[in-house]
Amino acid sequence: MSSTTYIPDDSRARRNVVILVMAQAIMGAQMPMIFTIGGLAGQSLASNPCFATLPITMIVLGSMLTATPISAIMQKYGRKAGFFLGAGGGVLGSVIGAYGLYSGSFGIYILGSLFTGIYMSAQGFYRFAATDTASESFRPKAISYVMAGGLLAAIIGPQLVKVTSEALVIPFLGTYLAVIAINVFGSLLFTFLDIPKPPKPAADAPAGRTRRELLAEPKIAVAIIVAMVSYALMNLVMTSTPLAVVGCGFQQGDAANVVSSHVLAMYIPSFFTGHLINRFGVRKIMASGLVILAGAAVVALEGVELENFFGALILLGIGWNFGFIGATTMLAGAYKPEERGRVQGLNDLIVFGGVTLASFSSGGLMNCSGGSPVDGWNAVNMAMAPMLMLAGGALIWLAFRPKSL
Repeated sequence: MSSTTYIPDDSRARRNVVILVMAQAIMGAQMPMIFTIGGLAGQSLASNPCFATLPITMIVLGSMLTATPISAIMQKYGRKAGFFLGAGGGVLGSVIGAYGLYSGSFGIYILGSLFTGIYMSAQGFYRFAATDTASESFRPKAISYVMAGGLLAAIIGPQLVKVTSEALVIPFLGTYLAVIAINVFGSLLFTFLDIPKPPKPAADAPAGRTRRELLAEPKIAVAIIVAMVSYALMNLVMTSTPLAVVGCGFQQGDAANVVSSHVLAMYIPSFFTGHLINRFGVRKIMASGLVILAGAAVVALEGVELENFFGALILLGIGWNFGFIGATTMLAGAYKPEERGRVQGLNDLIVFGGVTLASFSSGGLMNCSGGSPVDGWNAVNMAMAPMLMLAGGALIWLAFRPKSL
């Protein structure tokens, strides 16, 4: 192995993919759990309903703020160090969040949400870790398989919410105790990872491009834009979904089922997204994702029956999958080994910066942009249009450039 790169070894990569799939399934279950209850718990604690989704916003903000430091830690000390740090953040955030619920303090609750973002940030690097020892041909499949681990998370998380949300006198406190256990025991999986630590670069080793130079690379810029838009729009709509479902007269269990179907739709396509990318090309899959996201908004705007919620959220999940995995694949092939930590941290900083704004906007649009939950829900979905035009325009711009994908 040279001082700047790994030797591709698909047998090693496949073993690591198995571990990362399990981590995505077990550790990742906490995210649909917290996203399902975060807005409802925030609504019960906040004095102003416009801030109901602020806990979810703080999770994403925490992820944005820690993306670059965690990437730098992984570049220097290895993937395991970053993943254990993420699990520790998940424990700390859940402990603080649980105390916020126990004491009835909205401020303490959102502080816990901020620390939970450390876990969310580390989880985002599972997909990149899958490519560390993979060959170029196996890379999109490795990313896709790891993302598919979220399929079990989609089943486990919402079902645990049903079991734990009312298990104790204080609503949702049992859910946070379950999240603590998931982080403690699930993090043991990382001891089995076989990803070598990045070697210290030699004095004369290439340093790679600066962040400004990297953003000037068309493939990198477009990949980041599409990833940001796909993730931000998914978060914008999903964050408001439990509030909209309950606000339109349905039960919390219905909201959990809608979120569960959405998360299933996010990850089931991962079993074949990598194959589709290899067959049709990454740009076409990314474009398809954006079209499907637009379809989700159309279905949501057609009505507020339970089938509309299910249909819109399923399309939202599929669109996110194609857009986000496609963008990750494009990004993974656009930088040099010595630029890995810089690019991945920059990507997640920008992506989760957009998601933070979307999450914060979601609560205001849902609760404060109309006289009823229906008005708020419509406002949320209409807000998707400008972002979709941005990402679509970026892909068209790339398509007409010479020597593009």
